[in-house]
Amino acid sequence: MKIKDEFLIRAMRDFFQIYLPKQKCYSKNTVDSYRYAINLFIDYMQEKQSVTLLSMGTDDINRDTVSGFLEWLSDSRKNSPGTCNQRLMALKSFAGYLGLRDFSMTSVYAETCLVPVRKESAKTVSFLSESALKELLKQPDVGKPTGLRNQFLMILMYDTAARCQEVLDIRIGDFCLNVVSPYVYLKGKGDKTRVVPLMDVTIRHLRQYLNRFHESEPMHLEDYLFYTVTHNQRHQMSPDTVAAFMKKYGESTKATCPEMPERIHPHLMRHTRAMHLYRNGMPLALLSDFLGHSSLETTRVYAYADTEMKRNAIAKSTPKISDENEIPAWDFSDEETLRKLAGLK
Repeated sequence: MKIKDEFLIRAMRDFFQIYLPKQKCYSKNTVDSYRYAINLFIDYMQEKQSVTLLSMGTDDINRDTVSGFLEWLSDSRKNSPGTCNQRLMALKSFAGYLGLRDFSMTSVYAETCLVPVRKESAKTVSFLSESALKELLKQPDVGKPTGLRNQFLMILMYDTAARCQEVLDIRIGDFCLNVVSPYVYLKGKGDKTRVVPLMDVTIRHLRQYLNRFHESEPMHLEDYLFYTVTHNQRHQMSPDTVAAFMKKYGESTKATCPEMPERIHPHLMRHTRAMHLYRNGMPLALLSDFLGHSSLETTRVYAYADTEMKRNAIAKSTPKISDENEIPAWDFSDEETLRKLAGLK
């Protein structure tokens, strides 16, 4: 079957292979996110509009189809407003690129810009208490290789407050251990690299893990720290693997720890570390740098989230009222006064 719009297909190819990675300098993860969004839009067009990629044209990217796409994401895929907005941003970016390639296509971008972003409700940051964290880290069977690996991965995610993908991207050569203050290089969003110090207990677990999972001497510095083995070949561990074992450990922890949050996921370790550091006095500006946030506003969510700190601060500033200063009860023996209080007079 003949392709209806070769310009659209070529534009998609160049958008993902040239424009985003080489001209915009977006990271692989960001490019993958944009590619996933466009693939979802194509799936929607095929399922709801009976338009395949072969029969699709640039005129199929318009206000009605993009609005319908967002409805489909929300209703059929149960995506949150934030996720819908991310998909919309990817579509708008692609539509803008069409206009850069051909000025006559600016109308496509104008159409997508008519679709408003969805209002997002304020998010509540979920995190683990120190006791809940200890219980979670007890769940892996460290007598087995996978248990040892899973426990160390969670310890490293907590200690560095790193995103799951940042930890999975760590290579052996990213560690610097033979110095006074050991650290690891993390590559965050936009390929921005930051240096994160490591605590002594984490280093002890790291050495134990390396002795078990990276036994070759000398170690290959380009090897990924965490990997899975398929057909006798090592592959970088996927975020789905981490999410699966954390969900399993979270469910088993709930039986003995009622304060465990309902949903356990890898990013929870990052939130937990951030909240623990903030509670222990780390200034927001330093916490923002530690987390690799590009804006301090992103970090302020932790300041708004800690109910316990707010309660303690309020309690300290609330004067104690002794029994001697107790407010006297009203005397209702006077019928006239009582009628006035009741609004009858």
